[in-house]
Amino acid sequence: MIRAIADYLLTEKIYESINSEVYRATKKSDGKNSIIKVLKETCSSPQELIRYRQEYKILTQIDLDGVIKAQGLETNCKSFAIVIEDFGAESLEKLMQRGLLPCRQGEFSTQISEFLHLAIAITDILGQIHAAKIIHKDINPSNIVLNLATKEVKIIDFGISTILTVENPALKHPSVLEGTLAYISPEQTGRMNRTLDYRTDFYSLGVTFYELLAGRLPFETANVMELVHCQIAKQPISPRDLIAIESNNCLPPMIADIVLKLMAKKAEARYRSAWGIKADLTECLRQWESSQTIAEFSLGSQDIPVDFRIPQKLYGRDRELEILLNAFEAVTAETIDIGELTQSDSLPPTPPTKMMLVTGYSGIGKSALVREIYKPITAKQGYFIFGKFNQFQRNVPYSAIVFAFQGLVKQLLTENSSQLQDWRQQLLDILGKNAGVIVDVIPEIELIIGKQPSVAPLGAAESQNRFNLVFRNFISVFCDRQHPLVIFLDDLQWVDSATLKLIESIATDNALKYLFLIGSYRHNEVSSTHPLQTTLTELEQQEVVISRIVLEPLNLDYISQILTETLYCDRSTVKPLAELVMQKTGGNPFFVNQFLKTLYLEGLLEFNLESLSWQWDFAQIEAMDITNNVVELVIDEVKRLPEPTQEIMSLASCLGAFFDLDTLSIVGTEFPSTIFDRLLPAVHSGLILPLSELDTELSIQDYKFNHDRIQQAAYATIEDSQKAELHYQIGRLLLDNLTEREITDRLFAIVDHLNLGQDAISDSAERLEVARLNLKASRKAKQATAYAAALEYATTGISYLPSASWSENYAIAFDLYREQSELEYLNGNYERSESSIRLLLDKANSPLAKADIYSSLILLYTIIGKYAESLEEGRKALQLLDIDLPHSQLSEALVSEVAAARQNLDGREIATLVNAPEMSLADKRAAVKILINLLTPAYFLD
Repeated sequence: MIRAIADYLLTEKIYESINSEVYRATKKSDGKNSIIKVLKETCSSPQELIRYRQEYKILTQIDLDGVIKAQGLETNCKSFAIVIEDFGAESLEKLMQRGLLPCRQGEFSTQISEFLHLAIAITDILGQIHAAKIIHKDINPSNIVLNLATKEVKIIDFGISTILTVENPALKHPSVLEGTLAYISPEQTGRMNRTLDYRTDFYSLGVTFYELLAGRLPFETANVMELVHCQIAKQPISPRDLIAIESNNCLPPMIADIVLKLMAKKAEARYRSAWGIKADLTECLRQWESSQTIAEFSLGSQDIPVDFRIPQKLYGRDRELEILLNAFEAVTAETIDIGELTQSDSLPPTPPTKMMLVTGYSGIGKSALVREIYKPITAKQGYFIFGKFNQFQRNVPYSAIVFAFQGLVKQLLTENSSQLQDWRQQLLDILGKNAGVIVDVIPEIELIIGKQPSVAPLGAAESQNRFNLVFRNFISVFCDRQHPLVIFLDDLQWVDSATLKLIESIATDNALKYLFLIGSYRHNEVSSTHPLQTTLTELEQQEVVISRIVLEPLNLDYISQILTETLYCDRSTVKPLAELVMQKTGGNPFFVNQFLKTLYLEGLLEFNLESLSWQWDFAQIEAMDITNNVVELVIDEVKRLPEPTQEIMSLASCLGAFFDLDTLSIVGTEFPSTIFDRLLPAVHSGLILPLSELDTELSIQDYKFNHDRIQQAAYATIEDSQKAELHYQIGRLLLDNLTEREITDRLFAIVDHLNLGQDAISDSAERLEVARLNLKASRKAKQATAYAAALEYATTGISYLPSASWSENYAIAFDLYREQSELEYLNGNYERSESSIRLLLDKANSPLAKADIYSSLILLYTIIGKYAESLEEGRKALQLLDIDLPHSQLSEALVSEVAAARQNLDGREIATLVNAPEMSLADKRAAVKILINLLTPAYFLD
């Protein structure tokens, strides 16, 4: 449909995609021709509008001959239209469809020459784009345009391009991945345990070259998940072999090798720069045009690294990786006992458990090893979810579990409507009226199953049992042979007690199939009395076999391998440097990386442009006073950043391993756009990784520290004397700037900050306010059956009370001590619970309040077997309510009371009382509660 947009008349539609239409247009005012890229009104989602704005922003900031020029951004109803230059070009995709590219009608030798000229031009433009610090992320034939007459080439469509030097792609359903699926790199799928940098464009360039030469894509399948698996795990047929089969022509081997090098699965195996690609293509063209042959030469000999990069591959973990992958295969096939998988060769049958623990020191590579499971999960079309415990949020119940399943919800929401409806129905069928139990812990699940009613209140033990049962049922929905589930819980040394109980419940449920539970922790921080170790011991006593992989430091051979592959030289050359690195780092992989990065930043590792090689002065490095403390190395790197970036990183470190822009904006008292600009240097340095896409302000909301040690280093830059005040300010700012709903959702984080800043709170009214917040946090944690955390909040709340609180602030004092007494009981601290109850009995200001406290004492004495004492305390409680419980002949008294009750029923069935109004007299309700609690001790004493 030809429409007018502002001052333009659309004359010809030249392209249409799912989201956009592209027209040739004439400007009415001056008659000049332009190209108009129009976002379809039906596709005007916020994300698409963001992409149009981002594309226009990049096009106006980059001034390169090989990049299309933007002339304006026009509004089109509720949508956008980008006006770009028209230089008479068509996309390579269109030209291939028309048989005009390469020149299929001509001699094959002409086609080779034409391809090389075109490939060199495209590569040159891509190199200029990368030099401008932009990653395109969607290189493919439809985004490269060529004027056949002038041979002018340009790259278009920067809608998903980024100015970040590194990104951390999220796990998504393949149908909604950024970029054109057939061309995106393995790491761009989010399923390769790799961050994304400029080399993702090289892979896409390789696929484009492949298609130009062979006339087809390397992987052709309609199944999107199968295509992703091909991208990350399957080697393509060489274009040389394909051309020989289909057209009986002979593609020079060196050209095929260049294409396959571009399409290497791992980024470090590709070219290091566009200039290296161009140099090899140019050499091919020189030889071809002079002799119609291309002799073998060394690829990448002129390759110049864009910057210093250490390969992201795993070193020295082949056996451990084999164990992990065999374990996953055992779970999905259910034929091998993964509990018996150790560093031995025997693999007995039938799995009794689905739990694997990976242990080792901080920085040893635990998380990196586990994430290598991405590829087999993709092959099995399964789900991988990840949660991480935080050293600053140990009180938050189920924090890692919640984070993991929030990630799963995000993955599910990217599936099509039919799949989403299937998930909704399965969840509702299995959760039923208890769906609210899951919603209370993972509110995001309502995005799939809709609003759910609150669940019926139960006693503490019953609530715990219900939660564990409902959660196991919830997990079972996602555990299927067609889509196994892997749950990875990182940093278990900081796990909360509620999660430990849930882990125990999951690990002992033999009905849960196709579930692989992986945990990691620093074994040097888990003593024999640590709650995690206690839980693991209890599981083993229940004959749950737990497999372990213990990661050791890398030896000198692997350090040498890292150096040879980073510095592109032989082992004998790097041997002295490898020995020094080993001496300084002890073979810890994170420390090794940080040490090498420090050498580069200090100018002790340099790339020599004349010799095209890395160089270093060993004596100078040895003489340098470089610390052997990894945190100090990272602190030094942080201090190289601009001061505003350092300040914002310090604030972010207080928020945890993960943080978001809006929260930083609140605690940093700056606009989000300002905070985003300050974060960028830390992102470019790799210290912080972005986790989300651009928002409506073209900023990124979600981030994580690249490693715990980086967060620790950023936190260490804060003076100890300032930490309490800083945490207090963070808690106060959040409390003052969030809505009531947001405060409820983030209550634990807010209260944790205020408690860390307790020494900075001197105002008595504010201390009482924080005491009330601790009470709310305690009750919320108790509702989630996180009794240890709930007790800590209650006890901390009490510490805020003034000495005269019983006389001046009775209500809050009574409620806090009441919570504390019950939670001491629920945590098995019976003596402390009795002490709190006795204090409450002494302080209670009404018979009804005392009767309620006695009820707790009755339960406490019953649970520890003091039945006579239970009855005696019951008598005291009932006397407060004017009810006498006889000291003897209880059976006769019971018979008499039952007879009176039957008389009151007057022939009515008990079932008829179900719709009768509830008892409203408080003293009678209290009496019934006490009498019910006395049933057990009375039974045992009768």
